[in-house]
Amino acid sequence: MSADPTSAGSTSDSTSNSSSKGWAWLLFSSLFEITFALSTNATDGFTQLWPSLLTAAAASCGIFTLSQALKTIDVGVGYTVWSGIGGVGTVVFGTIIYDEPMTVWKVVAFILIIGGALGLRISDNVAAKKAAVV
Repeated sequence: MSADPTSAGSTSDSTSNSSSKGWAWLLFSSLFEITFALSTNATDGFTQLWPSLLTAAAASCGIFTLSQALKTIDVGVGYTVWSGIGGVGTVVFGTIIYDEPMTVWKVVAFILIIGGALGLRISDNVAAKKAAVV
């Protein structure tokens, strides 16, 4: 049985393209996660109609887009990166919108979270390349 060199390349390209789409979905989903968290603060215990509706819509859209990302990204990696981006984004925008304090320790934690997310992204690329070779 001989291997077709063009099909091996297209499989690799297909896997890479699929993974890239998953990561794009994940980043998009993270924006909904940030919106969800920030709008939850504005609901005043879900007593304010419009912020409550925004919160419900952002949560629904965030979970839907996360599910699209998880079609091509391992759930452990995807969820961890999603919650990390959501956490960092929420603190950054909470500082801007709600005038919450920004401390050196928060910045150090952000660096660690972002480093971990990048490490997971790199490990996903390595795993996808290994799967394409096999």
